[in-house]
Amino acid sequence: MKYVLITLCVLVCGCDTVRSTTDRVFGGDQTPPEADEVAVEEAVVEEPVAPEPVAATAVGWVGAKTTIAGLGDPTTPGRWLETPLVDTEFTGRVVVPRTGSQAYITLVPARGPESGGSRLSLDAMRALLLPFDELVELEVYSN
Repeated sequence: MKYVLITLCVLVCGCDTVRSTTDRVFGGDQTPPEADEVAVEEAVVEEPVAPEPVAATAVGWVGAKTTIAGLGDPTTPGRWLETPLVDTEFTGRVVVPRTGSQAYITLVPARGPESGGSRLSLDAMRALLLPFDELVELEVYSN
């Protein structure tokens, strides 16, 4: 019985699956140093890239704009405010005047008149310490 067990262990140790797992765990099968140097030399060579122009419409406004917001789609991840106050997507500062809490949130354009309501993401409501079941007044700053 001992010989069968020892033979089984030897066969399993020779298996490619076991060998590849132990190589990953214990760091075996390292690449030679010459290959690392060649890879480093290739990575150093870079192509010059022209800078992209900044959109002039993303400048925003001066001061605060006020909106009433409720909970938006809770399945959409991220910290965002979907509002008709903006035409392009950019990051802005949102302040709750009632509590003074504030957070930097991605402002996403929404259809409708500028006086229309806004929708906050679940993460944004948590960051602003707001209850999920209420409409709240927000001050939105573009800078």
